[in-house]
Amino acid sequence: MSPKLPRITSKEIIKVAVKLDFQFDRKSGSHSVYYRKSDKRRIVIPVHSGKIIKPKTLSGIIKDIGLEIDEFQNLL
Repeated sequence: MSPKLPRITSKEIIKVAVKLDFQFDRKSGSHSVYYRKSDKRRIVIPVHSGKIIKPKTLSGIIKDIGLEIDEFQNLL
């Protein structure tokens, strides 16, 4: 059974992304785009202050980063 997704905000996702060398690239509406030069990965994070990211959205972001759920949780 896979680990349960954490209930977190976009601010916490951004902290993890920055730890993994993602850098802010641009903003498009309410979404921030982060980019990592080493492997050219790009992630899009919806930024709505104080709101919890929906599980399906969070799952997609974790996959885009290239991590498993438990690896992501360890970085929180």
